[in-house]
Amino acid sequence: MFIFSLNLKLAIKLFKHPHTMKILHTADWHIGQTFFGYDRTEEHQAFFDWLATQIKEQEIDALLIAGDIFDVANPSAQAQKRFYRFIKNITTANPGLQIVVIAGNHDSAARLETPMPLLEGLDIHIKGTIQRDETGQIDVEDLIVRLHDRTGNSRVWCMAIPYLRTGDYPPPETEDGSYAAGIKSMYETVYRTIEQRKTPGEAVIAMGHLQAANCSLSEDDSSERLLIGGLEGIPTDTFPPGITYTALGHIHREQRVGKRENVRYAGSPLPMSFAEENYQHGVILLEIENGKLLRQEKLTFSPSVRLLRIPQKPKPLPEVMRELSALPPECPGEAAPYLEVRVLLTGPEPSLRHQIEEAVEKKHVRLTRVVPFYPATPDMPGENGDPTSEQLMAPLEMIQAVYQQKYNTELPETLLKLFMEALQESYRKTESRS
Repeated sequence: MFIFSLNLKLAIKLFKHPHTMKILHTADWHIGQTFFGYDRTEEHQAFFDWLATQIKEQEIDALLIAGDIFDVANPSAQAQKRFYRFIKNITTANPGLQIVVIAGNHDSAARLETPMPLLEGLDIHIKGTIQRDETGQIDVEDLIVRLHDRTGNSRVWCMAIPYLRTGDYPPPETEDGSYAAGIKSMYETVYRTIEQRKTPGEAVIAMGHLQAANCSLSEDDSSERLLIGGLEGIPTDTFPPGITYTALGHIHREQRVGKRENVRYAGSPLPMSFAEENYQHGVILLEIENGKLLRQEKLTFSPSVRLLRIPQKPKPLPEVMRELSALPPECPGEAAPYLEVRVLLTGPEPSLRHQIEEAVEKKHVRLTRVVPFYPATPDMPGENGDPTSEQLMAPLEMIQAVYQQKYNTELPETLLKLFMEALQESYRKTESRS
């Protein structure tokens, strides 16, 4: 009787919505990342647990992961285990769930595809490299994945296009041989192949990992700016208008692209920078029926470790120390927030980091970095020839971002002091020659 009741409920649900598909769009997990040297394993696990619950409760048909699964091209064995264990757990708990994964610029495309022989029979599709036939032509069919509804009928054509490097795309049909033109040529080529075969009532979803033109970047997230290689932003007309929805990765803030509501970044589930202190992370839920996008909704996820900036606006060191002294004491068993300290200085302060570390030693925080700021002079330049804060901070932020990216830690105070002295001296010499 119990089994009959369950089957009856399922039949009623399918009868009411026989062709509706529910799809989750997510990206930029960066598994294995450390945040200013702190391990994020527990944070990622909290996201996995939350996502598994959403997939179950929302009765998701397909999960799209739009690149940057891992934080580095050579992730640790533990990071890879966490990812594939999660994939195993959600497919076991949700029979019929389809998963499409594309590589991002942080991922090793070939490494990501390695387990595919074991996953092919589980409706899991991983696209990292661009396959070519014996003549050197791009295997367009390899970039197309058919997604089905709960009745087993194919309802969606998925263009699973990974992060494209120069030469991965077909030659542009126009004389413009730029990177953007090549990307557009790839999407148009794959879409034309689908358009010739799809029937009325079938939708087309495009996936991609790229930097779109005019997208909103986090103010201090170096991974968004530096790792793509400075290539031009991809215009929205890259994606043919017949595409039902375009699921993008790479930019860590959820947003639409241009004025097209159906071309979106999902954003990262965990904060990648302190610019995201008040930003709501999550994934995007899509409902598609009869080839049309009925609904898209952001499902909000609250990371298990919050970000804390003290002060919100840079202040002189004595004021900052008073605010730090008011922080709560250590609390074992609770996740301590990540702390960024912002100090307004009039010149290099070699012991700044040491003073801050002592102030927060027994506080319930995890100190990540101490950011120095310098006041602007009234004019450009001041009477003593010193540069303004705008002139100083642009190169300072650049060297801090590059150092953080390369060594996964902040620029040491000794190097900071030497850099500031060299920068000021360089500016004075430039002024004396002008």
